[in-house]
Amino acid sequence: MKSKFKPFLFSVICLVTFGLQVHAQQPLALSLDSAVIYAVSHNRSLINSKFAVDKTSQKVKETIALGLPQISATIDYTNFLGAEASLMGKTIEFNPTSNFKATATQLIFSGSYIVGIQLSKLAKTVTEQSYQKDEINVKEQVIQAYYMVLASERILENLRANKANVQLIYEKTQNLANAGMIEPTDAKKLSIMVTTVDNAVKSSERQVEMGYNLLRLQLGLEPNSEIQLSTSLDDIVQNRITQSVAADTFNLQNNLDYKMILMQGEIAKKNIALRKVSYLPTLAAFYSYTEKLKKPEFDMTPKNAVGFTLSIPILSGGQRWAQLNQAKLDYLTSENTKELVSQQLLIQERQLRFNYSNLYEQYLNQKANLEIVKEVLEKMNLKYQQGVVSSLEFTSSNNDYMTAESNYTGVMLQLLNAELSLRKINNNL
Repeated sequence: MKSKFKPFLFSVICLVTFGLQVHAQQPLALSLDSAVIYAVSHNRSLINSKFAVDKTSQKVKETIALGLPQISATIDYTNFLGAEASLMGKTIEFNPTSNFKATATQLIFSGSYIVGIQLSKLAKTVTEQSYQKDEINVKEQVIQAYYMVLASERILENLRANKANVQLIYEKTQNLANAGMIEPTDAKKLSIMVTTVDNAVKSSERQVEMGYNLLRLQLGLEPNSEIQLSTSLDDIVQNRITQSVAADTFNLQNNLDYKMILMQGEIAKKNIALRKVSYLPTLAAFYSYTEKLKKPEFDMTPKNAVGFTLSIPILSGGQRWAQLNQAKLDYLTSENTKELVSQQLLIQERQLRFNYSNLYEQYLNQKANLEIVKEVLEKMNLKYQQGVVSSLEFTSSNNDYMTAESNYTGVMLQLLNAELSLRKINNNL
């Protein structure tokens, strides 16, 4: 019974292992939306940005902790190496001493502390906005990489179909040439076209792989990870490309660059307040307890002590005044920068809409041109097989089709990226 059980157990283990391997080899299927969501969670650079946000949260806690009770303790030991002193004819030896001392301090008032907390919270907000900007950049890069892969695969698919058609015609032409029915030069001309299309296919295959590698990098995947894109280029074009896109109203308040400039202005204001409160005094209270672990012969030090410390800034040689003026100049600079960035963003958004409108017109033209060229190629194909047109005319028509297909896909990709830029500047990714 035992001998029969071992082979059965071994078979089960092999089946489970094989099942796990098959499961591990399944490609990661990603729609455009799911690719963006995946990248937000796994992109390496974005993970570092999240760590930066967490770090500023801890910095706020650190700043707040400076105003909370601080308690410290020390233990010391001192040996005077047999030293002694004479007092009124009596010799006093300095015995070794040891003390335990605990001290508690509490900040009561500090203008710099109050403003410092506000500044640390503003710094946290800036880091959060920086993360949002990094996130929208990652989203843009993922979408662009997704677009590029789909466009490259479209070109590759058309090239392969074109190669198969050209290869078939070449073989028929070669057979006719071998039979002496046509000139061998016709077959040679078509062989050149076959080689040209084949080289274009290989180049396109490398382009597709490069696109996938870029997408893997943005998604935070391993270099050998398999990806399957489930959203088609036609679906994206249908959902995203419309004439009305360029007519959307631009809201400056939604733009992340503008938001960050506004926050820099708030920080500049708080820096002015920080320099002003540097003229104010600082008040702190303390309590200390000392326990003599090894007492000297003569000791009058009390165990308990309580007190206050008031630090009053009196004269700094004009340093605080100069720092206050610098803070005011920084604020004026931030206000001027805000106006500059506002103007730049408005001009940039108009230029993006202008580019989109131009590309949309080119897209429509290239689409119509592709339909015409494709129809011409189909007719030329039939005429060539019937012997009505020469191989040179057929080759020229095929080259026109390949060029039109490439131009159409290229302008489609540019148009999608132009629409993406419009959404990005509106913080709408």
